[in-house]
Amino acid sequence: MDITSIIGLLAGIAAMIGGFLWEGGSLSGLLQLNAALIVFGGTLAAVLISFPASRLRSVPAALRLAFGRHPDTTQKKAEELISMAAITRRGGVLALEKRAEEHPDTFTREGLFLIVDGTDPDQVRQILELEMDAKELKYEGYAKIFEAAGGYAPTMGIIGTVMGLIRVLSNLTDPSNLGASIAVAFTATLYGVASANLIFLPIASKIKSRSQSELGSMEMLLVGILSLQNGDHPHLVRKKLTAFIPDVSPGRSSKNNQGEPL
Repeated sequence: MDITSIIGLLAGIAAMIGGFLWEGGSLSGLLQLNAALIVFGGTLAAVLISFPASRLRSVPAALRLAFGRHPDTTQKKAEELISMAAITRRGGVLALEKRAEEHPDTFTREGLFLIVDGTDPDQVRQILELEMDAKELKYEGYAKIFEAAGGYAPTMGIIGTVMGLIRVLSNLTDPSNLGASIAVAFTATLYGVASANLIFLPIASKIKSRSQSELGSMEMLLVGILSLQNGDHPHLVRKKLTAFIPDVSPGRSSKNNQGEPL
């Protein structure tokens, strides 16, 4: 699990509750079941109306993408491509067939099989770019669900507040409780705005960030695979792939798994 996401969520909730209590508020004043029912129930209903069931079934996968651990393996993949370049220089692309059969990454495996089969380089690029486009569309669909929830939640909060004010104003027999009743009514707005900006929209942003990272890695693999097909020297492949590694610049060097500077 991505610990930074959990820390961020807990820190945001703690900051809001802490600030409220600091000002002399009571924790019980924030816990309103009716407000939670209106905001979260209404948001869920709006999302169900907005998206087909086939899209909503992807929510668990979207949450795993947002909160799961996804270590950056870009440099490791670059090192692997450089070692493959040395193999192709000695035995040609056919020497990569065994690597292709055993490779765990489907995108890399498909690319290697394409070049081993002698597919035209333009066709290889087109096929792999279509894979990247499909991945981007899938992740964009994940993010849109949470962006929609982030848009609906504050509106549902306002609806809950208006409903609470209607109830308060329709019963003014006890003016001494008027202030407390209005405060309870505004709890719905708090729930809506807080859930949108602490849960739904940050999850959408995290999914987009993961998407950019994964697509960048796939772009690097595409460049590397085409370099293998072209028979580029390992040093040339290294120079091409360095641009995709965030912590490596032309003036710095890192070691690949063969002890060569990356």
